[in-house]
Amino acid sequence: MENSDKGDREVAALRDRLSRLSEASLRINESLEFDSVLQEVVDAARALTGSRYGAISVFGEAGEVQDFVVSGMTPDEHQGLWGTPQGQRLFEYLCGLDGPLRVADMSSHVRALEIPDSLPPVCVTSLLVAPIRNRGVGVGTIYLTRGDEGQEFTLEDEETVVMFASQAALVIANARRYREEQRARADVEALVETSPVGVMVFNARTGAPVSFNREAARIVNGLQEPDRPVEELLGIVTILRADGREISLQELSVAQALSAGETVRAEEIVIRVPDGRSVNTLMNATPIRSAKGEIESFVVTLQDMTPLEELERLRAEFLGMVSHELMTPLTSIRGSAGTLLDDESALDPAEMRQFHRIIFEQADRMRGLISDLLDVARIKTGTLSVSPGPSEVAVLVDEARTTFLSSGGRNNVRVELPPALPRVMADRRRIVQVVGNLLSNADRHSPKSSIIEIIAMREGVHVAISVMDKGRGIPSDRLPHLFRKPSRIEAEDQGGDNGLGLGICKGIVEAHGGRIWAESDGPGLGARFTFTLPAAEEVANAVPEVIPTSPVRSLRAGTARPRILVVDDDPQTLRYVRDVLSKAGYAPTVTADPEEVSRLMEREEPHLVLLDLMLPGTDGIVLMKAIHDMANVPVIFLSAYGQDQVVARAFEMGAVDYVVKPFSPTELAARIQAALRRQAWPVLGAPTSPYILGDLSIDYAQHNVTVGGRPVELTGTEFRMLAELSTNAGRVLTHEQLLRQVWGHDKSGGSGPVRTIVKRLRRKLGDRADNPTYIFTKRRVGYWMAPAETLDTAPPATS
Repeated sequence: MENSDKGDREVAALRDRLSRLSEASLRINESLEFDSVLQEVVDAARALTGSRYGAISVFGEAGEVQDFVVSGMTPDEHQGLWGTPQGQRLFEYLCGLDGPLRVADMSSHVRALEIPDSLPPVCVTSLLVAPIRNRGVGVGTIYLTRGDEGQEFTLEDEETVVMFASQAALVIANARRYREEQRARADVEALVETSPVGVMVFNARTGAPVSFNREAARIVNGLQEPDRPVEELLGIVTILRADGREISLQELSVAQALSAGETVRAEEIVIRVPDGRSVNTLMNATPIRSAKGEIESFVVTLQDMTPLEELERLRAEFLGMVSHELMTPLTSIRGSAGTLLDDESALDPAEMRQFHRIIFEQADRMRGLISDLLDVARIKTGTLSVSPGPSEVAVLVDEARTTFLSSGGRNNVRVELPPALPRVMADRRRIVQVVGNLLSNADRHSPKSSIIEIIAMREGVHVAISVMDKGRGIPSDRLPHLFRKPSRIEAEDQGGDNGLGLGICKGIVEAHGGRIWAESDGPGLGARFTFTLPAAEEVANAVPEVIPTSPVRSLRAGTARPRILVVDDDPQTLRYVRDVLSKAGYAPTVTADPEEVSRLMEREEPHLVLLDLMLPGTDGIVLMKAIHDMANVPVIFLSAYGQDQVVARAFEMGAVDYVVKPFSPTELAARIQAALRRQAWPVLGAPTSPYILGDLSIDYAQHNVTVGGRPVELTGTEFRMLAELSTNAGRVLTHEQLLRQVWGHDKSGGSGPVRTIVKRLRRKLGDRADNPTYIFTKRRVGYWMAPAETLDTAPPATS
């Protein structure tokens, strides 16, 4: 009878156990959200075993602990356990277990492992650990403890947790897969939404739009009536095809138009509404078919042709302007020559000399204009040749000033150069041309009695040269367009100049690896044009053999050339860039397959990566993130997309430079050299002693940052930002200064890149924006750090 009762009790206990296990398994299957699943798993494991504390760790693909969730612990208990060296050693031991572990006395077990016995109460007594395995691969580990003496885990508890762990493994794997799919989908949606090409998806059966991105909405926005839906617009538009056919969606529904299943490739079409408004677009249309071959949906891409039409208009205006500029001196030459031929006997020698002088001056004017046109053509085709060499800034400025004065320029040009200015890498003739163009520009736009100033200063690894005037100034909306090819109206606005000078300046400076920009406080307040050139001393320090090994990988033994990885799906671009890099003294490795990047990064250990923005199957910015996860190397984008927002996004996400195709060999080599120099900074010229402020320590020489003794992993850009702020501690650095010093650019994409990097730095340093310890904000100005001696420092005053 007793045996029967005992058997009944065991059966009842087993049923109860299986019932609770089934309920727990159902509960953890209720959600696919990864964090919720982990919390449910650890909560259910505690409930199944009556544990006081519980935790679960989940491993990543490389076996590292990727996620950690606790149950029943206060934040202080959690930190007290895993935030100590003893806790970390115990955690590493438990993570490496291949099978379950059940320990009655945790303290004795810890001492047996030769771990100092100073653990908090959360693991004083009984411990149960069960690995989570899916298809033989470790997914994670469940940890359970009981905090009261005498409450040991039983064999039944162990069996229950092991069975539960096998169920949890499937749920965690499904939740992880769901999370990865959601992230991939979000990435694709973000890529489509931010694409510069309009994308629309239609239901082939109903003709209704399923989705359209921001650019598509912008393209059709000019055709819509205010507050009217897109569906209504689709019912009234007329589409004019490139072959002259008209398709009126008033007579033929969208569904009927799509039913033919026609694939359209790069066809220029006009979309028109009844009141005459229209938009010219380049369209692609592709039907998406089901497994049975039926058309389910249509994907239509639209590219607004308005910018191209504007470009054609500007090109026509430019040709007209050039024709006009050439016709004026030609008319003078022809008239003077005709007078000399017709009335030679009637002219006295003085008159004849005057006509000869006119012919000579106008021919010289034509020669100068043709020279400018040739420079513009070379810049446009990427064939502008420069031969930089070490040059004294004072010599370059003096020669440009002398040339300016000899050609009729004003005498009141004031030059102020600091005595310790380093030499620059410059093509003497070309840089004299740049300074001369800027002086002529200042002369045209300021009163003859006012002074034109030329100043220079060192900025990091560059020297900045500025030409300032006190003239009529420049409206803020004109500043971004000063260096582009001008129209006739803009040329006339330049005071009669042909308007090519500033564009030529930009091409020459960028071919040297520098930047040029304009600043003005507004109309009537003068203007300041500044350009940068690499400092010759920094170039000497940045040759491949002595590039510092901390921010830039050291060269392999026996190799004297920096290694460059090039990723581009255009074979012509790959061949061109490979030849350019080889001739410039670099060791290029090229690939058109983004999936090869990981292997090549590991094998070649490149010093720099050139990356196309649009790649098959992925986005260049996403690939750049993966590259930065593998190594701290600078990434330069090579792309045909030159829109400001695209460039700004690339810089915000960590690119060190952005080169718009087509580009010259000289420009590309100079950009790479400048990027490697910036990567080597701030070791060059940085303080030899570390910066220490509270728990924060910055070792410039070793490129190391720690907080409370804990190493902080920073990207090259993040370290340069932190170094720039700390070496200027006590001073507010403006957004523009930080852009120039950290990126080598001025106002590229506004202050967004600076704010993004500061936000990341604060997160990694454990700093709070609302109550900062290390990095302080000067609203609408910039950022600053306190001097290393004390935190009790008021924000420095700014003018």
